[in-house]
Amino acid sequence: MIIAFIASSCVSQQHNKLTNKEIKEGWMLLFDGTNFNGWRKCNATEMAANWEINEEAMKVKRGDRAGRGQNGDILYGAEKFGNFELSIDWKIEKEGNSGIFFYIVEVPDQPIYIAAPEVQVLDNWYASDNRLTNHLAGSLYDMLPALPQNAKPHNEWNTIVIRVKDGHVTHTQNGEKVCEYTIWTPEWYDMVAKSKFKDWEGFNTGPAKEGYIGLQDHGYNCWFRNIKIRKL
Repeated sequence: MIIAFIASSCVSQQHNKLTNKEIKEGWMLLFDGTNFNGWRKCNATEMAANWEINEEAMKVKRGDRAGRGQNGDILYGAEKFGNFELSIDWKIEKEGNSGIFFYIVEVPDQPIYIAAPEVQVLDNWYASDNRLTNHLAGSLYDMLPALPQNAKPHNEWNTIVIRVKDGHVTHTQNGEKVCEYTIWTPEWYDMVAKSKFKDWEGFNTGPAKEGYIGLQDHGYNCWFRNIKIRKL
């Protein structure tokens, strides 16, 4: 019994793997823990140079100046997604800031976030961007706060699940639903009008109804693992 328990514990601690149940449910891995297959820099063909594989995770490395990225925003370029459920584990260094994007549409010479909603990744305790509730971890960045706020401190792993079905979106952070909204509705465009995106064409006419999944380089050490998605 003891041997069986130990074996079971080892299996449960494996990262970047799918269980038989997940495979039957249609999940697919976007990162296997060993390489960046399928990933590339936004508006480019190659992978961003400031990412590495570290602790069985995709790690974006801190820049020379904290808070200033090195043009290293990346996306999973092998496929676009419309209705989906995306699960990602993340952790970030002290004071760190990053983000997870969906419905990315690449526009030449424009940043990854030009028309893509962002799910915030943040050290809520020490990051300089922690003054607004809709800038805290798990929030729809600058539009809708994640409540209750249940993110773990810097250097601890969090899990965010983003579910998008016919415009209805939920963010489930560490097992608890913290954010819910519907895109392309009057309520959505009202949130846009009250946000920093109010004059951004991509937010006023969109976002698109399918696009890439992406991760932000904000100039801080940030790790992502167990990146998996299933179509709905």
